[in-house]
Amino acid sequence: MGCCESCFLTETGHEKRHRKHLQQVQQPPQQHLLQQRQPFSQNTPEGEAGGVPAFSEYSLADLKAATSNFSAEFIVSESGEKAPNLVYKGRLQNRRWIAVKKFTKMAWPDPKQFAEEAWGVGKLRHRRLANLIGYCCDGDERLLVAEYMPNDTLAKHLFHWENQTLEWAMRLRVACYIAEALEYCSSECRPLYHDLNAYRVLFDEDGDPRLSCFGLMKNSRDGKSYSTNLAYTPPEYLRNGRVTPESVIFSFGTVLLDLLSGKHIPPSHALDMIRGKNILLLMDSHLEGNFSMEEATSLVDLASRCLQYEPRERPNTKNLVDTLAPLQTKSEVPSHVMMNIPKREEAPSTPQHPLSPMGEACSRMDLTAIHQILVRTHYRDDEGTNELSFQEWTQQMREMLEARKRGDFAFRDKDFKTAIDCYTQFIDVGTMVSPTVYARRSLCHLLCDQADAALRDAMQAQCVYPDWPTAFYMQAVALAKLDMHKDAADMLNEAAGLEEKKQKNGGRAS
Repeated sequence: MGCCESCFLTETGHEKRHRKHLQQVQQPPQQHLLQQRQPFSQNTPEGEAGGVPAFSEYSLADLKAATSNFSAEFIVSESGEKAPNLVYKGRLQNRRWIAVKKFTKMAWPDPKQFAEEAWGVGKLRHRRLANLIGYCCDGDERLLVAEYMPNDTLAKHLFHWENQTLEWAMRLRVACYIAEALEYCSSECRPLYHDLNAYRVLFDEDGDPRLSCFGLMKNSRDGKSYSTNLAYTPPEYLRNGRVTPESVIFSFGTVLLDLLSGKHIPPSHALDMIRGKNILLLMDSHLEGNFSMEEATSLVDLASRCLQYEPRERPNTKNLVDTLAPLQTKSEVPSHVMMNIPKREEAPSTPQHPLSPMGEACSRMDLTAIHQILVRTHYRDDEGTNELSFQEWTQQMREMLEARKRGDFAFRDKDFKTAIDCYTQFIDVGTMVSPTVYARRSLCHLLCDQADAALRDAMQAQCVYPDWPTAFYMQAVALAKLDMHKDAADMLNEAAGLEEKKQKNGGRAS
């Protein structure tokens, strides 16, 4: 599928699974389609980077299957006549939900230009973005694939809510998170965001606001991509038809007005109210006074600066974050709680086989216990996986084993980043294969919040030793970290079954 190495999990049966593993892991990577997942911003706190697959090219068949042949029932948004395109939700074979934006050929007549633009946006990875994970360019078809955000848009929560309006602290959080997204994009040399508005702000499964990556793509080759009412369009865009970084700041100002008022107010009208010091008239009556006047004044002042007629008088993205970050309150309260969104937890099913200590540790996702077991087991399970010639032994073994030894010391001492480096040196020599090294490096990746890399290593361990329970257990943990709980439970059961079989046969089990 090109999205995640684990799409084989839709098959059943150990042999099918192993064959698919082998194909996935041993297939030579194409120049850029299967590159390692781009990390999140260096400013991203540890623990928030997992689960975003590498940017890939998808086939039209993949996306048709995911969206039930682009069924009308799967449409989640559609734009107006000026930028005719549809967004569908879909589900890939590996059970990952995606959003698929379908352009007309007129928007992108040149397939090469479309692919280049998609790859440029696809390099971005940030916790405040609904990240772009792929594209499809097949004949006249032009499609983008992004992370799916299940909890609607800011427009829905502000303008069309049914049960409760957004509380004030959540509105401040939305403003700050979107400012952080814009600052990240600007720092990565992607400062142009096309038609920023409340429909471009999406809420993920945790209720956190994210900025849609689709706005980072031009809707047409000439860059004319404002589709909103002209009353909300930056004045310089009306003059020259071009989006600039300052235009994005103006649009951010209109989003601030939305957050303040709970309505879509033309900037000129809002500025008149601000100049007349009628801030209370601007505020959303549904808040019923439940907001800080000091914070509201700061937000109004920032909106006013963003909406200045002269682009040079507007703040930059760093100014936005610096202004909004100190206004954040209730930082300890999760977004889904503030928004009254049920937090869906998929608990793994009960294992069908009794679990060993390793199985129990993996089912609990207790990385500390897994580490202790792997240290204690050492390389007992590697017997018989290598047959080396005398020449290979004399030429490369000493250097290779020294790298492994350094990795083992680092692993024992919980210096997991050093262990990854040393084990990688050992693996890259290629003279000797060790499932234990792959399992240990897999755990190191998990402890460094790199679940995709952990899954890849666990799959490699299985390729070296197809019936090794530890390889399956490590895959189970990595899959659970990637929120693929059904697949993790299946893998846990398979590992436990292999252990039970080995014990009955008198063989060793990890």
